[in-house]
Amino acid sequence: MSVNFDALEQHLTTRSYIEGYTPSQADVHVYGLITAPEPSKYPHSARWYSHIKSYAAEHTSLPGTSTAGQAFVRSASAPAADAAEEEEEVDLFADEEEDEDAERLKAERVAAYNAKKAGKPKAAAKSVVTLEVKPWDDETDMKALEESVRSIEQEGLLWGASTLVAVGYGIFKLQINLVVEDELVSLDDLQEKIADFSDYVQSSDITAMQKL
Repeated sequence: MSVNFDALEQHLTTRSYIEGYTPSQADVHVYGLITAPEPSKYPHSARWYSHIKSYAAEHTSLPGTSTAGQAFVRSASAPAADAAEEEEEVDLFADEEEDEDAERLKAERVAAYNAKKAGKPKAAAKSVVTLEVKPWDDETDMKALEESVRSIEQEGLLWGASTLVAVGYGIFKLQINLVVEDELVSLDDLQEKIADFSDYVQSSDITAMQKL
């Protein structure tokens, strides 16, 4: 079996995990089938791989199933199956004479649909995201941490409400909402910018994301 790296990379471009918002058996399944991806060729997959590797001691206890991960796995028999499908699709007894009127009508309908679609303004795709930012310890200045996070400004990014959530032992994490335009803001890049505030930030995780 092999992993479809192109499909995996495309999937992880807008997601942190194979399924959901926390590590699961789907991540473990794909992780176990590959070695570290080339960061220059598959940057998002490489980030995901390093992140899942950090959970190595917990792999057997992570929740969920491997089902979602199997979508990125190609079996050795796949090429043969594809070839068989192609053979089945060949109609040796097809009528060589095309119905010109039907083809012309189809082309006219496609052209009319494309013209109508092109005339409609395309609304920018947006997502509502909940982000958790974890400090180093109970002595971290959480006000300075939040101010640092909110200091990140770019087109298509709007910070929303926030709250401090108790973790334990006097430690709180910052939970903050934001709205992003999908084509303008990369959540991976945003998390890297947050990580640059290393005096306050230990790590950050996307806990929820919903399309508007």
